[in-house]
Amino acid sequence: MQRLLIAITVMLPTLIEIIDTSVVNVSLDHIRGSLSAGIDESTWAITSYLVSNAIVIPITGWLSRVFGRKNYLVGSIALFTISSFLCGSAWSLRTLILFRIIQGIGGGGLQPLSQSILLESFPPSQHGRAMAIFGIGIMFGPIVGPLLGGWITDNWSWRWIFYINVPIGVVSIILSLLVIKDPPYMKRMRMKIDYPGLILLALGLGSLQFVLDKGQREDWFSSSVIVTFTVITVVSLTLFVIIELFSDTPVVNLRIFKDRTYSTGNMLMFFAFFNLFASIVLLPIYLQTLMGYTAFLAGVVLGPGGLATMIALPIAGRLVEKQNPKVILVVGIVVSGFSTYMMSKFNLEAGFWTLVWPRVILGVGMGFLFIPLTTLTLSHIAKENMTEATAIYNLLRNIGGSVGVAFVTTMLARRAQFHQSRLVEHLSPFDTPYQIAKEKLGYLLEGRGLEHVSPDVLIHGELIRQSTMNAFNDAFLLVSVLMGLILPFVFLMKWRKHHGKARVVPE
Repeated sequence: MQRLLIAITVMLPTLIEIIDTSVVNVSLDHIRGSLSAGIDESTWAITSYLVSNAIVIPITGWLSRVFGRKNYLVGSIALFTISSFLCGSAWSLRTLILFRIIQGIGGGGLQPLSQSILLESFPPSQHGRAMAIFGIGIMFGPIVGPLLGGWITDNWSWRWIFYINVPIGVVSIILSLLVIKDPPYMKRMRMKIDYPGLILLALGLGSLQFVLDKGQREDWFSSSVIVTFTVITVVSLTLFVIIELFSDTPVVNLRIFKDRTYSTGNMLMFFAFFNLFASIVLLPIYLQTLMGYTAFLAGVVLGPGGLATMIALPIAGRLVEKQNPKVILVVGIVVSGFSTYMMSKFNLEAGFWTLVWPRVILGVGMGFLFIPLTTLTLSHIAKENMTEATAIYNLLRNIGGSVGVAFVTTMLARRAQFHQSRLVEHLSPFDTPYQIAKEKLGYLLEGRGLEHVSPDVLIHGELIRQSTMNAFNDAFLLVSVLMGLILPFVFLMKWRKHHGKARVVPE
């Protein structure tokens, strides 16, 4: 009962924080109109949150030692709750962006803190069960966020997507004060602050998140702004790694990467969420732009996949406790890769269930991937280093998702241009099938009283649809291939069943 109470306590604020990363997306038009902002300006309400959130996540372990983990958890929830109220009360776009930055700072530590507390509260033999609880929140948030945001915005106001966090945050603070206890090694301690490392980390991750979020809109490296921020990212993070490796009091303990299982697991999680977010972003775009689905119907197609994940997670959690997680992980990767391969076979005549089943299979695959991968990755980490380890793990998971979204949206645009240029080669006066089709279409239009409509207009529209469909097929296929390529790395990981205390990773 105590463990269940702890799980509810840490997952409640984590869930609303995860939902808040995506809930604003569907409300941007309403926010823009209410605050008299342009399209590009309004997207800063999303970017500002992601940047501050990304900066805080990797230093969660260090902040937990500076303030004490329980104090930092309660403080983070309080800051997130207060800033949520301020976001809902924003009177201009600038104030909304400012409050979103504060909200990101408050929410950044919640995911790694909840994961580390869950892993410490459950014995090693039940870590699969603990990660199933954590996984439900991680997977459920991105699915319910857009749906909840759209419903609240349509029926109440965009301000309520922030106000709704306040009562949940207050309940979470009370539960945390009553339920959460700090182990001796997570009590508050006096530490020298590594200012150079802190500044370089903020610069590097902030610039990286900006590049990933704005790159496609700015046409990537043809923009001097993107080039500048990319240089800042590379230089800052390179110097950060060098400084942290030689620092006595690093803000991020990079030495835990000496553990091969942990470092391999982080790489696999990066590509797993690359796959998940890439497919989640591509699917609704395909449904709404090519298949004529409304936003609600697109959500109906995506919904069963989320339900499949909810079912698969606890099953995977049980299986991990009974056998080697590597076997289940291989199954998860193969199933996830196969599902995106099925998506690469979509066409412009696909029926509803043809679209739903690959998403359901992906949901099952991600459930069987997330639990064993997390259990394996953190199986060699000592409790004293668990918060730092989960912080880096969550950071790379989030960056993987961001890179996946940036990559597939860019690839979609470029491949659509490629296929359009190849298909248009056949639309010439010297191409006999084109001339026949144009003539027949002209007669058809004339017979329906639409002789003023040029057949070339309709043919060009179909050309755009076909080239875009081919681009979707290419993107899904590449994501599937990437999932297959990471499969051999599973065998670099070592599974150690715990019968006692986890070993300590060298400082």
